[in-house]
Amino acid sequence: MLLDAFAIPAAHHLIGGVWMPARETLALINPSTGEWLADIGRGDGTDIDAAVTAAHTARASDWGRMTALERGRILTRLGQLILTRVDDLAQLEARDVGKPLAQARADAVALARYVEFYGGAADKIMGETIPYLDGYTVYTLREAFGVTGHIIPWNYPMQIIGRSVGAALTMGNACVLKPAEEACLTALAFAAMATEAGLPAGALNVVTGLGAEAGAALAGHPRVQHLSFTGSVGVGALIQAAAARNVVPVTLELGGKSPQIVFDDADLDRALPFLVNAGVQNAGQTCSASSRILVQRGVYDAVRDRMAAAYGALTVGPALGNPSVGPLISARQKAIVEGFLALGADLKIAGEGVLQSDAPPAGHYVRPTLFADVPPNHPLAQQEIFGPVQVIIAFEDEADALRIANSTEYGLVAAVWTRDGGRQMRFARDLHAGQVFINNYGAGGGVELPFGGVGKSGHGREKGFEALYSFSQLKTVAAWHG
Repeated sequence: MLLDAFAIPAAHHLIGGVWMPARETLALINPSTGEWLADIGRGDGTDIDAAVTAAHTARASDWGRMTALERGRILTRLGQLILTRVDDLAQLEARDVGKPLAQARADAVALARYVEFYGGAADKIMGETIPYLDGYTVYTLREAFGVTGHIIPWNYPMQIIGRSVGAALTMGNACVLKPAEEACLTALAFAAMATEAGLPAGALNVVTGLGAEAGAALAGHPRVQHLSFTGSVGVGALIQAAAARNVVPVTLELGGKSPQIVFDDADLDRALPFLVNAGVQNAGQTCSASSRILVQRGVYDAVRDRMAAAYGALTVGPALGNPSVGPLISARQKAIVEGFLALGADLKIAGEGVLQSDAPPAGHYVRPTLFADVPPNHPLAQQEIFGPVQVIIAFEDEADALRIANSTEYGLVAAVWTRDGGRQMRFARDLHAGQVFINNYGAGGGVELPFGGVGKSGHGREKGFEALYSFSQLKTVAAWHG
C-alpha cells in the first residue's frame, strides 16, 4: 500500500486525530499508466460536519490556548520531519499526480520550506499602537478566525497545502482540508506527519472525496469561518456563493493566461529557459503557467526558432522515469487539452515534444505544442488550457504589447524581458497582474513573496506574511484611562 510508509490505513479520513474508515470509497488512477493506484475515502457532509466539530473542539482546548511560540515550534518540527521524508513524498506525488520525479521532489522540499517559514513567523505577527485622543491608548491585535476550510487542487497538492494550511495553522486556526479527489495521497501523508510533529488532535482534519459532495459541504458549512480555494473560475464562483450565504471571507486563487513579454533588447540566452519551462512545467497544469509569449518584431524569428528547438528536445513519458514532461492528471483533462489543440488546426505549429517509446498507451499523455503567429484574440491566446501548450504572438511597440498582455479576463502573473529600466518600471505599474517579474519568471518560487491575482484570477493573497494576515482578523482596542 502506497501509504504504508506513513502508517496511514487505506481509505480513511483524519478527524479529531483519529483515522476514521470511510463508508464509501473512490479509486485513484495512476496518470502515467491509466491503471488503478489506490482507494480513498468518499467523504460527505456527515464527515465534513464531524471534521468541523473536531476543529472547533481543538480551538476551544489545547490548540486554541497554545502560545504563538509553541505553535511555531510544532511547525518547525514538522518542516524538519518533511525534509527527512522528501523521497517518500516525491514517490507518492509522482504516482498520484503524474509529476516527473524531480519536480515532485522539488515540491516536497518547497512544502518543508513553507512550513519552516511559517513556523519561524508564528511569534512575529505584531499589532500596532495608534496615536489618538488624549486619555486614550489604542492598539490592534491579530486573532485567528477559528475554523478554516481549505479546498485544494490536484496540480500542486504539497505546495498549496504548505502556503494555505501552513499559514492558517500558524495563526492558530484549526483546519479542515479537502484535497482534490484526483490527488490526495500527499495531503494524507502531511496530516500524518503533522500529528507526529505534535499537532494536537483536531487542529488539522482531512476529509477526502468529491468536490460536489465533501467540497460543497465544506464550502457551505455554517461553522466554517474562513475558506481558501485554489482551482477553476467556475468552481471558485460556486465556492464564493456558498460562503456568501454564511458571510464568510474567501481567498480565491483561480486561473491565468500569463504573458511573458520579450522586447528587442532582451537577453535571449537568459530568457529562453524561462520562456519554455514556465509553459510546460507540470505538463502546463499550473495556474501561473506562461501560456502566451509576446515577442517584439525585431527578435520574433529568433525567439520562435529557439523555442521550437527547445520543444524538440522535450521528452514526454512516465513520471517515475523523470522525463521533461509527465502525463496530464486524468483522461478528462487530456480530452480537454486535445480539444484546445483541435482549435489550433488552422495555426502554425512551430515545435512539438517527443513521446517516449515506453509511455503506456493508456497513460494521459499529450505532446507539448508550440503555436506561432497566433492572433491575440484566438481562443488559444485567450482561454486557459491547463496543458503543455504555448502560443507566440508578435507585437510592434510598448503600447501594442501592453494592450495584448492585458486583453484577457485573467491577471495572475506576467513577465517583462528588457534591459530598459524605464520600460521595466512602466510595465510593472501598468500590467494587470498580481505578480510581475522583470528579466525572470517565478523568482524561484519564493515562499516569502505574496501571490494572488486580479480579475478572474481571483482575490486575496497567499504566501509570505500577507497569507498570515489573510488568515487572521484585526481587532482594535481603545482604552480610556484619563
